[in-house]
Amino acid sequence: MSHADDLARAFSAITEARAEAMIVITPNPVIFANRIQVVSFAQKNRLPSIYGSSEYVETGGLVAYGPNTGELFRRAATYVDRILKGTRPEDLAVEQPSKFELVINLKTAKTLGLTIPPSLLARADQVIE
Repeated sequence: MSHADDLARAFSAITEARAEAMIVITPNPVIFANRIQVVSFAQKNRLPSIYGSSEYVETGGLVAYGPNTGELFRRAATYVDRILKGTRPEDLAVEQPSKFELVINLKTAKTLGLTIPPSLLARADQVIE
């Protein structure tokens, strides 16, 4: 998805397919910039949804599982610092996230009529009530 106009087509396709749930893949700057609209669509259509970053759940999404976005930016800053100090980019190792977080929004779960198992809540890094 490369334009905000693509969202309307995506929402239409989801509705026409009678989807019962939604997975929102990240990172996509268009989707992220329009996350309130994406979360609102999921809520309006009663679609349980999982997202790749906690910002969606903080906006009212149901569940997020993915790397901590703030930590990714902090790691990127160390790369910028090293490059500005003279390290050649090709000399820097490629890193992948090693810590993932699970965030659950209980208010959204209740709105959707879902009960989150206690075992899943116990594993969550953050529960929004």
